[in-house]
Amino acid sequence: MEARVLSLTDNWVRVRWRIDGPSKLVLPAFAGRGRADGLWKTTCFELFMMEKDGTNSYSEFNLSPSERWAAYDFTEYREGMSERPFPREPDCTMRTGTAMAIFDASLPRSQMPEPPASIGLSAVIEEEGGVKSYWAISHHKEQPDFHDPACFRGSLARTRAA
Repeated sequence: MEARVLSLTDNWVRVRWRIDGPSKLVLPAFAGRGRADGLWKTTCFELFMMEKDGTNSYSEFNLSPSERWAAYDFTEYREGMSERPFPREPDCTMRTGTAMAIFDASLPRSQMPEPPASIGLSAVIEEEGGVKSYWAISHHKEQPDFHDPACFRGSLARTRAA
Protein backbone atom coordinates (compact mmCIF):
# COMPACT_ATOMS: atom_id res chain seq x y z
CA MET A 1 0.00 0.00 0.00
CA GLU A 2 1.24 3.45 -0.89
CA ALA A 3 -0.60 6.75 -0.49
CA ARG A 4 0.40 10.29 -1.36
CA VAL A 5 -0.82 13.73 -2.24
CA LEU A 6 -0.19 14.12 -5.96
CA SER A 7 -0.86 17.84 -6.19
CA LEU A 8 -2.27 20.79 -4.34
CA THR A 9 -3.43 23.62 -6.60
CA ASP A 10 -5.70 26.60 -6.07
CA ASN A 11 -8.61 24.42 -7.21
CA TRP A 12 -7.92 20.80 -6.26
CA VAL A 13 -6.29 18.48 -3.76
CA ARG A 14 -5.36 15.31 -5.66
CA VAL A 15 -4.57 12.14 -3.72
CA ARG A 16 -3.59 8.63 -4.85
CA TRP A 17 -3.60 5.26 -3.11
CA ARG A 18 -1.82 2.31 -4.73
CA ILE A 19 -2.36 -1.32 -3.75
CA ASP A 20 0.13 -3.94 -4.88
CA GLY A 21 -1.17 -7.49 -5.42
CA PRO A 22 -4.92 -6.78 -5.58
CA SER A 23 -6.01 -10.25 -6.73
CA LYS A 24 -8.33 -10.76 -3.73
CA LEU A 25 -9.41 -7.12 -3.38
CA VAL A 26 -13.13 -6.61 -2.77
CA LEU A 27 -14.53 -3.44 -4.31
CA PRO A 28 -17.94 -2.05 -3.42
CA ALA A 29 -20.36 -1.93 -6.34
CA PHE A 30 -20.76 1.30 -8.27
CA ALA A 31 -23.36 3.45 -6.53
CA GLY A 32 -22.86 6.79 -8.27
CA ARG A 33 -21.73 9.99 -6.62
CA GLY A 34 -23.35 11.03 -3.39
CA ARG A 35 -22.78 11.36 0.33
CA ALA A 36 -22.98 8.13 2.36
CA ASP A 37 -22.07 7.00 5.87
CA GLY A 38 -20.36 3.74 6.85
CA LEU A 39 -18.05 3.58 3.84
CA TRP A 40 -15.27 2.23 6.08
CA LYS A 41 -17.14 -1.09 6.44
CA THR A 42 -15.51 -2.26 3.18
CA THR A 43 -12.68 -1.02 0.95
CA CYS A 44 -12.45 2.73 1.54
CA PHE A 45 -9.75 5.40 1.30
CA GLU A 46 -9.46 8.18 3.86
CA LEU A 47 -7.81 11.56 4.23
CA PHE A 48 -7.60 13.33 7.58
CA MET A 49 -6.58 16.98 7.87
CA MET A 50 -5.78 19.05 10.96
CA GLU A 51 -5.05 22.73 10.42
CA LYS A 52 -1.99 23.95 12.31
CA ASP A 53 -4.03 26.61 14.10
CA GLY A 54 -3.48 25.50 17.70
CA THR A 55 -6.81 23.68 18.03
CA ASN A 56 -7.49 19.95 18.07
CA SER A 57 -10.21 20.15 15.43
CA TYR A 58 -9.80 18.10 12.26
CA SER A 59 -11.64 16.92 9.16
CA GLU A 60 -12.15 13.43 7.76
CA PHE A 61 -12.85 12.56 4.13
CA ASN A 62 -13.98 9.03 3.24
CA LEU A 63 -13.79 8.08 -0.43
CA SER A 64 -15.14 4.87 -1.89
CA PRO A 65 -14.52 3.07 -5.18
CA SER A 66 -18.34 3.02 -5.41
CA GLU A 67 -18.00 6.82 -5.95
CA ARG A 68 -19.80 7.50 -2.67
CA TRP A 69 -18.04 9.84 -0.25
CA ALA A 70 -18.37 11.45 3.17
CA ALA A 71 -16.88 14.54 4.81
CA TYR A 72 -16.93 15.23 8.55
CA ASP A 73 -15.55 17.80 10.97
CA PHE A 74 -14.56 16.99 14.56
CA THR A 75 -14.00 19.52 17.35
CA GLU A 76 -11.71 17.16 19.31
CA TYR A 77 -10.44 13.58 19.07
CA ARG A 78 -13.57 11.61 18.02
CA GLU A 79 -15.85 14.30 19.52
CA GLY A 80 -18.15 16.94 18.11
CA MET A 81 -18.68 15.19 14.77
CA SER A 82 -20.71 17.05 12.16
CA GLU A 83 -21.14 16.73 8.43
CA ARG A 84 -18.73 19.03 6.63
CA PRO A 85 -20.47 21.13 3.97
CA PHE A 86 -19.28 19.80 0.62
CA PRO A 87 -21.50 21.11 -2.19
CA ARG A 88 -19.11 20.16 -5.01
CA GLU A 89 -18.53 16.42 -4.90
CA PRO A 90 -15.10 14.83 -5.09
CA ASP A 91 -14.09 13.04 -8.27
CA CYS A 92 -12.99 9.43 -7.59
CA THR A 93 -11.56 6.86 -10.01
CA MET A 94 -10.61 3.23 -9.32
CA ARG A 95 -8.41 1.31 -11.77
CA THR A 96 -7.47 -2.31 -11.23
CA GLY A 97 -4.99 -4.56 -12.96
CA THR A 98 -3.31 -7.85 -12.16
CA ALA A 99 -0.27 -6.33 -10.44
CA MET A 100 -1.76 -3.23 -8.82
CA ALA A 101 -4.87 -1.17 -8.19
CA ILE A 102 -4.91 2.62 -8.11
CA PHE A 103 -7.53 4.85 -6.50
CA ASP A 104 -7.37 8.56 -7.38
CA ALA A 105 -9.43 11.26 -5.72
CA SER A 106 -9.69 14.96 -6.53
CA LEU A 107 -11.26 17.08 -3.80
CA PRO A 108 -12.29 20.72 -4.31
CA ARG A 109 -9.69 22.83 -2.50
CA SER A 110 -12.20 25.54 -1.55
CA GLN A 111 -14.07 23.01 0.59
CA MET A 112 -10.99 21.67 2.38
CA PRO A 113 -9.19 22.92 5.50
CA GLU A 114 -6.55 25.47 4.61
CA PRO A 115 -2.86 24.48 4.82
CA PRO A 116 -0.57 24.45 6.59
CA ALA A 117 -2.06 21.22 7.88
CA SER A 118 -1.07 17.88 9.30
CA ILE A 119 -2.55 15.00 7.33
CA GLY A 120 -3.22 11.32 7.71
CA LEU A 121 -3.65 9.06 4.70
CA SER A 122 -5.28 5.72 5.44
CA ALA A 123 -7.28 2.90 3.92
CA VAL A 124 -9.51 0.02 4.89
CA ILE A 125 -8.87 -2.84 2.48
CA GLU A 126 -11.31 -5.74 2.28
CA GLU A 127 -10.28 -8.97 0.61
CA GLU A 128 -12.25 -12.07 -0.33
CA GLY A 129 -13.55 -13.97 2.68
CA GLY A 130 -14.21 -10.80 4.67
CA VAL A 131 -10.52 -10.29 5.53
CA LYS A 132 -9.86 -6.62 6.35
CA SER A 133 -6.62 -4.76 6.83
CA TYR A 134 -6.15 -1.22 8.06
CA TRP A 135 -3.43 0.95 6.55
CA ALA A 136 -2.11 4.28 7.80
CA ILE A 137 1.08 6.28 7.76
CA SER A 138 1.49 5.21 11.38
CA HIS A 139 -0.43 3.20 14.00
CA HIS A 140 0.20 4.09 17.65
CA LYS A 141 -2.30 1.85 19.40
CA GLU A 142 -2.89 -1.89 19.56
CA GLN A 143 -6.02 -1.45 17.42
CA PRO A 144 -5.96 0.76 14.31
CA ASP A 145 -7.30 4.25 15.01
CA PHE A 146 -7.08 6.60 12.05
CA HIS A 147 -8.42 9.45 14.24
CA ASP A 148 -5.42 9.33 16.57
CA PRO A 149 -3.59 12.67 16.07
CA ALA A 150 -0.31 10.71 16.15
CA CYS A 151 -1.38 9.23 12.77
CA PHE A 152 -1.41 12.68 11.15
CA ARG A 153 2.25 12.31 10.18
CA GLY A 154 2.14 13.98 6.77
CA SER A 155 1.95 17.69 6.14
CA LEU A 156 0.71 20.13 3.54
CA ALA A 157 2.33 23.53 3.21
CA ARG A 158 0.58 26.74 2.24
CA THR A 159 0.75 27.14 -1.55
CA ARG A 160 -0.87 30.54 -1.97
CA ALA A 161 -0.77 33.89 -0.22
CA ALA A 162 -2.65 34.09 3.08
